[in-house]
Amino acid sequence: MNELRVFEKEMEVRDHECDMADGVNNAVYYNYLEHARHCLLKDGGIDFAELARKKIGLVVGRAEIEFKRSLISGDRFVVKTILRRISRIRFEFQQSIYRLPDNELIVSAKILGTPINAEGKPKLSPDLEELVLPLLSPNEE
Repeated sequence: MNELRVFEKEMEVRDHECDMADGVNNAVYYNYLEHARHCLLKDGGIDFAELARKKIGLVVGRAEIEFKRSLISGDRFVVKTILRRISRIRFEFQQSIYRLPDNELIVSAKILGTPINAEGKPKLSPDLEELVLPLLSPNEE
C-alpha cells in the first residue's frame, strides 16, 4: 500500500495577524495555506516567482475552508498539505492546520488550482508537469 506524501510547514502566529477578538483573522488562514503550498512547490524544485517571470501562472480556481477553532498570537502550528492531480491540468491541495503541541485541528481546506499560460489559458507545460509528478500523492499521477 502506498503512503500519502504529506508536506508539513511549521509557523507561528504573529500579533498583527489577530483581530480585535484576539484570534487570527479569518483571511490570514488563507495566507498560511498559500505560504505552505508555495513551500511545498519550492521544496520540490518549483520556484513560484520564476514561473511568474516565465509568464506561467499557478492560479486558485476554488477554495473551500472549514474553520474548527481559532489560533491566537504566539501559537505555533503546522500546515499539512497533500497534492493530488484531479484532471489533466487541475490539481487539488488538501490542507489542514493543526495547533502545536496538542495537534488540535484548527482548519481544514481544499484548494483547487490550475496552471495558465501567458494568454491566461489553462495549460500544463511538459517541464512543469515533470516537476509536479514527484510531489503528487501515489496513484494520482
